[in-house]
Amino acid sequence: MPVLIAPQNTIENGLEGEKLKLDASLMQNSSIPSQFIWPDHEKPCLKAPELQVPPIDIKAFFSRDPQAVSTVCEKVNEACKKHGFFLVVNHGVDTKLIAKAHKLIDDFFSMQLSEKQKAQRKVGEHCGYANSFIGRFSSKLPWKETLSFRYSDDKSSESVEDYFVNVMGEDFRQFGRVYQEYCEVMSNLSLMIVEILGMSLGVGREYFRDFYEGNDSVMRLNYYPPCQTPELALGTGPHCDPTSLTILHQDQVEGLQVFVDDIWYSVSPKEDAFVVNIGDTFMALSNGIFKSCLHRAIVNNKIVRKSLAFFLCPNRDKVVTPPKELINTENPRLYPDFTWPSLLEFTQKHYRADTRTLEAFSRWLQEKNN
Repeated sequence: MPVLIAPQNTIENGLEGEKLKLDASLMQNSSIPSQFIWPDHEKPCLKAPELQVPPIDIKAFFSRDPQAVSTVCEKVNEACKKHGFFLVVNHGVDTKLIAKAHKLIDDFFSMQLSEKQKAQRKVGEHCGYANSFIGRFSSKLPWKETLSFRYSDDKSSESVEDYFVNVMGEDFRQFGRVYQEYCEVMSNLSLMIVEILGMSLGVGREYFRDFYEGNDSVMRLNYYPPCQTPELALGTGPHCDPTSLTILHQDQVEGLQVFVDDIWYSVSPKEDAFVVNIGDTFMALSNGIFKSCLHRAIVNNKIVRKSLAFFLCPNRDKVVTPPKELINTENPRLYPDFTWPSLLEFTQKHYRADTRTLEAFSRWLQEKNN
């Protein structure tokens, strides 16, 4: 399949039952269905200035050199208090593994729709294949396809390999093995990053590492086909991630944008770096000190854009409550205790994630408990 042609997808409008096709014929039109057109105040800026995102040297931090540790913590602290985005470099992740994981994105999304739909995501669930719309929304649809699946650090849970064999068949065993390995590596990298976050917040290396041992996380493959009118559509709408941390590897096509000081900035892809951002769950865990930030993905009219996103989430039984060192008269407790599945349920069934997700969730939780 030529790289410029998107595979055939059908997006069903739940209100009218109208079938929308995100496919080659749609892409050649000068107009796109109205469900994909975003309101004027949310339309993309295709030429955004570049955000200066600090590169965090993982190797330097773990060298235990006091000066290197201090420099890393200072950079992370500043970025996370302002917008919650930074890059990690010298991370030690095998470039061949990253390349394999990117190639398999192409392999999956170039299949026939009927094949991809074996992994169809159900309404209200967060794992499976989705092509822009699965019944949740009838407007402001994202111009993309995704495949999401669970990764558990608990070895007694279903492995990624088993998931793909069970859902897609034996031919997908090797596919599952690659993403099992990728998720294991991302989980280990996440635990290193939360050590840095712990040091930056002054609660020590081990606090958050212990909290995220046995994590129950989510991996997502993102595929953004070309769009004839990229100035009208968005690959992913503005949102804050409800998860704890996102570790993103972009291909070399620009698309990620971050909202800082009322301006949209682009975050350029760097082959040797991962983009890390704080999510709402970690924002609550830090008692609001570290920020989760509004971000989105734009599309273009020339080429497919792909990315690999690992969303770190705590074990389902862990209670999200900030360490006592982060609560005082100047910084009183901001959010109630919760477990990750309850926030996930809220964002999947009741609320479209935005900058106010945590506040809305806190109110919902209190009403539910009352």
